[in-house]
Amino acid sequence: MATQAAMPSGRHRRTAPDDGEHHSPLGFVLPAVLAVTAGLWAASILRFQDGGIANGAQWLVGIICALVLGMLAFALGRWGHTLPRELRALAYGGLFGATVGFLTSLAGGSVLRASGIGLACGAGLTVVMFYSFYVRE
Repeated sequence: MATQAAMPSGRHRRTAPDDGEHHSPLGFVLPAVLAVTAGLWAASILRFQDGGIANGAQWLVGIICALVLGMLAFALGRWGHTLPRELRALAYGGLFGATVGFLTSLAGGSVLRASGIGLACGAGLTVVMFYSFYVRE
C-alpha cells in the first residue's frame, strides 16, 4: 500500500531573533496584560474577602503577583524557544498551574484544593501546548 511522503511546506519557520534584533511588541504586551490581569485579580480576591475599602496590603500582594508573573512570562516567551518542545510545554503549564493554584489559595481554598486545581489546570495546558508545538514544528 502506497503512503504519502511528508513534503516541506512553502512556509519557512523563522529562526529566533538575536539579541540585537528588533522584537515584536506582542512579546512585551502579552506578558504585561497577563501580569496586570493576575495582579488585579489577586488584589480583588483579597478585597472581597476583607470587605471595606482597599488597603495597601491588598495592593502590595497584587503588585508583587503582577511583577513575578510578568517577569516569568516575559522570560519564558523570550528564551523559551531554546527548550525542547516537551520542556517548553511543561514550562508554560507549570507557570499557568502555579498562577491558578496561587489565586485559588488566596480565595480561601485549602492547600490540597489549591494544589489539585493548579495541577489539573497546569496538566491541561501542558497537553494543549505540547500538541500545539508538535503540530507546528
